[in-house]
Amino acid sequence: MYTKGCDPELFLKNTKTGQLISSIGLIGGSKDFPMPIGNGCAVQEDNVAVEFNIPPCNNAKDFIDSINFNKAYLKRKAESLGLELLIQPSAVFDDEQLATPAAKVFGCDPDFNAWKDGAINPRPKCKNKNLRSAGGHIHIAVPDGVDIIEVVKAMDLFVGCQMLEFDHDEDRRLLYGKAGAYRKKSYGVEYRTASNAWIETDERMQWAWDQTDKAVDFVVNGGVITEEQGKLIQKCINESDADALAQLKMEFGL
Repeated sequence: MYTKGCDPELFLKNTKTGQLISSIGLIGGSKDFPMPIGNGCAVQEDNVAVEFNIPPCNNAKDFIDSINFNKAYLKRKAESLGLELLIQPSAVFDDEQLATPAAKVFGCDPDFNAWKDGAINPRPKCKNKNLRSAGGHIHIAVPDGVDIIEVVKAMDLFVGCQMLEFDHDEDRRLLYGKAGAYRKKSYGVEYRTASNAWIETDERMQWAWDQTDKAVDFVVNGGVITEEQGKLIQKCINESDADALAQLKMEFGL
C-alpha cells in the first residue's frame, strides 16, 4: 500500500434550468489559499470548476471516506445556492459564465510528459473557447529510489488506459488528460491524466486505489514497458482507442 491523495474537480449546474454555473465567487478558497472544511480537507475555486483536496491516506477506506466528506460538503453548499454538483470530465459553458478574468485562465502551472523524458506539456489550446475540463488527479507517495517517470507510465497502463471502460468523454483530452501527464512533488508525484470520472461511486474510488497500488508495484517489482507498448498506451489514451486497450490487456494480462 502506498499513501495516496487526490484533488478532483467538479462542475456546478442550476437545478431548475440545467445551466452550467461558474464557481467563481460562490464556493471560496483559491489555489494559493484553499478553504479548510475539516477532516484535513479543503475546497477551492479553480477556473469555473470547484476543486477539493483530501489529506494523504494510508488505506482505501480513509481515501473513500475523505472524498465522500468533500462531496457531501459541496453538495450541501451547492443546494443552498440552488445548484447541484456535476461529475463529468468536460462541459461547455455559456459566455456569460466566462466573463471574469479568472474564468479565462488555463494551466497557470505547467505539467510534464513522462513519455517525452519529462518535457513540459504545452499550454492547452482549444477551438471551442467555452470548453472546460475536470480532472481527477491522483497524488502518490512514491517509495525512495523509485523512478517517478516509470510510475507515471505504469499509471497510464493501469489507470489512464483502463478508465476508457467507464470514461467515454473525449473532449477533455483536447485540453488536459493526455498520456503521461504529471507533476513532481516532494513526496512523489501527481498523476494528472485521469479525469474525475473515477470519483463518481465508491466502487470506482476503490478501483482507483487498487489500480494505483498495482502501478507502483509494477515498477517496484521491475516491470517493463517496451517502446512499442508505450506507443500503444499513448494511442489508447490520447485517441480513446478501445482496440489499443484490448491489445494492452492481452499483452499484460490485465
